[in-house]
Amino acid sequence: MSSVPRTAVALSRVKAGYQGKQVLDIESAEIPAARLTAVVGPNGAGKSTLMAALAGTLPSSGAQRNDYEGRPAFVPQHSAIPEALPCTVFDAVAMGRWAERGPWRRLNAADRSAIDDAMQRLEITLLAKQRMSALSGGQRQRVLVAQGLAQHAELLLLDEPDAGADPKARGLIADAVRAETRSGRTVVQVSHDLAEARRADHCVLLHRGRVHAAGSPDDVLTPTTINEVWAPS
Repeated sequence: MSSVPRTAVALSRVKAGYQGKQVLDIESAEIPAARLTAVVGPNGAGKSTLMAALAGTLPSSGAQRNDYEGRPAFVPQHSAIPEALPCTVFDAVAMGRWAERGPWRRLNAADRSAIDDAMQRLEITLLAKQRMSALSGGQRQRVLVAQGLAQHAELLLLDEPDAGADPKARGLIADAVRAETRSGRTVVQVSHDLAEARRADHCVLLHRGRVHAAGSPDDVLTPTTINEVWAPS
């Protein structure tokens, strides 16, 4: 891997929001390819809005240049998924293949291999027939991440994938994320855990919808920048 990776996504003058309220106003930002980028910032900083804009699920203005093939895989926050999702664990992970096959076509051998691999990596194979509504929070998180992995997308977007998860789930998710970048895929992960963010390859710190700092975690998450962003107003 070269010391200077190519750019998977480049944003320029990107604005986005909800119901007429602007939340995101990014002059410029880059996401390096085949790396783990941590997106951090206080509540209301625009982290989830940025992820939705990158995923294309939220309209945005400005320019977004993508240097990757296919659609991104987007795993939203746990709170964005209905608690009583009426399907089994296997069905939920299999939904990750819809972008490739469509929701009504039968799974082929490649689909089943992708699903089985994702479930094994998150250690949820034995839960395949369980209903999603019967799972613990940590188990549900693992299923949602497995669904993202099953897509085999070049860009994986994770919005707080381990929020509220138990230590085992957090470890499995972290291992899976690192395996993705080693295979050449790009991962962007929102996190409230600054210790976790410091283990990423790249960091984007948002504050009031803007990029306050970006670069290596050691350069971004300094005592000065942390105090500037998280200090009580």
